[in-house]
Amino acid sequence: MTVKKSKRIFYLDALRAAAILSVIVVHVYAVTRMHVMAEYSTIPSLRWIFAQITGNCFRFGVDLFLMLAGALSLGRVWTIREFLGKRIPRIVGPFIFWGSVTGVIAIIISYYFGFKFIYHFDINSILTFMQGVFMAKSPGFSPYWFFWMILGTYLIMPVFNKWLLHSDLKEAEYFLVIWLVTCLFDFTINVDFPIKLSYFTSPIGLVVLGYYLRHTERKLLNNPYFALALILVSAALTIVNVTMYSTTSEFHTVNRYSLFLSVEVAGIFLLFKNFHKFNINLNFNETLDKLFRRIVFDIAKYSYGIYLIQGLFLCIYSQILPYHEFYTNFIEIFILIVISSMLTMYLLEKVPYINKVIGAK
Repeated sequence: MTVKKSKRIFYLDALRAAAILSVIVVHVYAVTRMHVMAEYSTIPSLRWIFAQITGNCFRFGVDLFLMLAGALSLGRVWTIREFLGKRIPRIVGPFIFWGSVTGVIAIIISYYFGFKFIYHFDINSILTFMQGVFMAKSPGFSPYWFFWMILGTYLIMPVFNKWLLHSDLKEAEYFLVIWLVTCLFDFTINVDFPIKLSYFTSPIGLVVLGYYLRHTERKLLNNPYFALALILVSAALTIVNVTMYSTTSEFHTVNRYSLFLSVEVAGIFLLFKNFHKFNINLNFNETLDKLFRRIVFDIAKYSYGIYLIQGLFLCIYSQILPYHEFYTNFIEIFILIVISSMLTMYLLEKVPYINKVIGAK
């Protein structure tokens, strides 16, 4: 009997796991940051700095998902029908399933337990709430904007794939240089560039970046120390930027398509890709190594489903957990969301038919 080897690449799974965990971190930041907002001053408190690191330096999750879409799909021979026929159902089915299920759950627990998802329970209010769920406008469901963004990205990817199939990496570099200009002007300094470069702007730039960084053989870009430098420098500049523009009543937030985050996410991708070059021996025994890889694999496999349900858990835990201390509440909510989401996905994966639409792959 021949054992079929998995085609999964570990560093890509690790990137997907890091992406969904960073999304949860940023969302937890969104509901806990008010507790340290007033601690801003010429020299902010450590709690304020921690909040800004989690809220801005960890804002790379969506960027990584886009890069992974490019790394896994671009530069391959497939027809538009094959690509859309495979990709679109993967995102539409879980979106409809989880939007319907979690939307109904939100209505039920609001009616019986007083949760603040919906305040009126007449037919019109309920229908308006459910419409807002799918349009990413109802409380607790703002992360659903991701579905509409990734859907639009998938629709344009066949065009870019055809171009990249007949191009070399230098032509991708040409595109990425102009894309970085849009990151700087449109999303960092917020100044109109004299030339209209809308065809180069994110998120498609991140998709092309993911393809390019996976396949590039440039020595500098495959040096893990250079990748680490990109992360640290961009993170430091991000903190400086948000400190300059924040106040005691408002946190400044960098745009996810800013130059700072674009450089940081490139560094993260390259670090994961080339981490083995550090030759670090953590002395894990075989059992621990297998357990670690299994956890990474499961988080990566469930990542889309987790994305669609973590907003509901976030709202529930942020409303029922009493506030004790900033660090404590932040860690508690984060851990509870991860465990609840993973357990939900694990249990539903065992249910026939349902397991096809929960967002596990």
